[in-house]
Amino acid sequence: MHSNVFSLVVTAAALSHAAWSLTFNFEDTQLTKEETRGFSAIEFGDTQSGQLPPSGSCRAFPGTSEWPSDGEWKELNDTLNGALLKPIPVAAACYKGPHYNAARCDFLLNNASSTHFYLDDPLTSLVPWTEGGTCMAELNPTGNCTQGGFPVYVVNATTAKHVQAAVNFARNKKLRLVIKNTGHDFGGRSVGAGSLSIWTHNIKEFEFLPNYTVGEYTGMAAHYGCGVESWELSNHMGDHNISIVAPGGTTVGANGGWFGAGGHGLLTSTYGLGSDQALSLNVITADGKFVVADPETNTDLFWALRGGGPGTYGVVLSVVVKAYPSTTLATSTFAFTLGIQPQPPDGATTWNNSAIPSPPIFTFSVNDTELFWAGASAYYRHGTHIVDNGGLGYGYIYPFGNNIFTVSSSALFPGKTPQEVFEIMQPLYDKLNQLGINMTNPPVPPAFPYASSGRTPGGEPIVNTRYRSRLFPRKNWEYDALWARTFDAIRTSVEAGYTFHNLQYGPTPEIAGWPGRDSAVNPAWRITAMHAAMMEVQPVGLTASEAMARDARVGQYMDLWRAATNGSGAYMNEGDPEEPNWQQAFFGDNYARLLRIKRKWDPWGLFWAATTVGSEAWEVHPVGGYPGSQNGMLCRTGTRW
Repeated sequence: MHSNVFSLVVTAAALSHAAWSLTFNFEDTQLTKEETRGFSAIEFGDTQSGQLPPSGSCRAFPGTSEWPSDGEWKELNDTLNGALLKPIPVAAACYKGPHYNAARCDFLLNNASSTHFYLDDPLTSLVPWTEGGTCMAELNPTGNCTQGGFPVYVVNATTAKHVQAAVNFARNKKLRLVIKNTGHDFGGRSVGAGSLSIWTHNIKEFEFLPNYTVGEYTGMAAHYGCGVESWELSNHMGDHNISIVAPGGTTVGANGGWFGAGGHGLLTSTYGLGSDQALSLNVITADGKFVVADPETNTDLFWALRGGGPGTYGVVLSVVVKAYPSTTLATSTFAFTLGIQPQPPDGATTWNNSAIPSPPIFTFSVNDTELFWAGASAYYRHGTHIVDNGGLGYGYIYPFGNNIFTVSSSALFPGKTPQEVFEIMQPLYDKLNQLGINMTNPPVPPAFPYASSGRTPGGEPIVNTRYRSRLFPRKNWEYDALWARTFDAIRTSVEAGYTFHNLQYGPTPEIAGWPGRDSAVNPAWRITAMHAAMMEVQPVGLTASEAMARDARVGQYMDLWRAATNGSGAYMNEGDPEEPNWQQAFFGDNYARLLRIKRKWDPWGLFWAATTVGSEAWEVHPVGGYPGSQNGMLCRTGTRW
């Protein structure tokens, strides 16, 4: 599909954004007032008269008197031209009953994770604990498969009209509303018991804009739909010989939760965060209306949508972002072990089947514990030198038990030659040799394209990965005593059995540029030198008390991180949905302003997800009291905005 003004874009020297707004054909297919007549459930809202429901009231739930009738659901489906789905969890194929299918269950257990299957499913979230784990794929499962925290109905949205009708129906019928893109969700934002879900995964449009002007920006841009995944965006970049800031994970949506919470990637130290790139957004707001948000129109909404949290102010249909010349990546790797690293079992090439990547099989090793940690500290302290040269450090520290640990990391540099990268990394090896660690700086392989055509979708496993994270301020690198305290907190958590995962980058205001530097991104991003997460895989089948005990244990180690990074914050997308004082951690000093914008654009509190702006006005009553689970009714708290 072509943007309506595309022919103007390619023939004009520049596009005057004050005169034109870009829409795809699917965005021009909108719900009209005439279509709402006779079906009051999809009438548009009025933000001037909208208000939160009273304290103690709950969203309509299956089995309650407020739940829409079958006739109303049918009428909604007719309005949507058949886009309303009522899917069952895919793992129902493994349970005795009407949906049992042995061949399909075998596929789920043995092959689905290596395909795009889960990404293309309207219900699946890649982290099942947030749903309640009510229907897990198992060879011989016990108990029953239930809908649990999965939505009851899903709108397979491919037009603006689909989204508008779903938003209006949910608001008017007092339903819980969920927005789902690819299912890369560690915080439970893509699921919700008794909900109606808007599934944006199949909105894949893309257009390259050779000349685009808005405000202070004139240059290349790209316009793409909210369902475009990173691998698809890479193909478009390759086709047009450009670079766009994109998620590092190939199947992560490039305009969903990743973008809404800031979004980091391989180019973050060079061009900033994903949300820093936005020049214009097309949005369906809580009143069901289609609006444009850009530096000149609906400027408060434009500010909030860029880093102020996903699924909060509206449903973003498409975005116009900055585009840059094509570039390459040159990479230096680092692998360092204390003790003898265990080998993969039975000839396998990995140690685990989790979302935590395995370390390399062969690494440089030492047997002295303090020497190992001194070397690890030297490596991570070198990170600011990587960042200052436009690079990204990406790695892990793995605990294997029995006092065996491995540091595995890569430093990736856009636009650098192998020789330049070698020279950037050499001071690290000089320091290691001074410590008595006789590692040599490895040759840097030839640079490879950042993006290229012909990429295909990868697979994703279903794993209960838990992230608790922190943004580490650059000042922690500048003072020896503060760095020692910082790294001691990291070491203590790894020795306690948690995997340390880090990305080192610096999306400063100067890097973000205009208009990115003035956005709702957590201010802690602008002074950070490292985002790091404390990771574990949460066992399936925990009781609520067992889950709370695990939360309490990891909380002790996270408190060490918080003390070492006092006044900083955390990256919401890889943060803990049970994060204490989440308003400050995820939004910083921007929270009060964001809440005012939330009240203005969504006075009903329709758009809700855990730890998003205004979410304290609601709470889930989870089945069994499992902390963080979305398997329960959503009800109003006593908090008023």
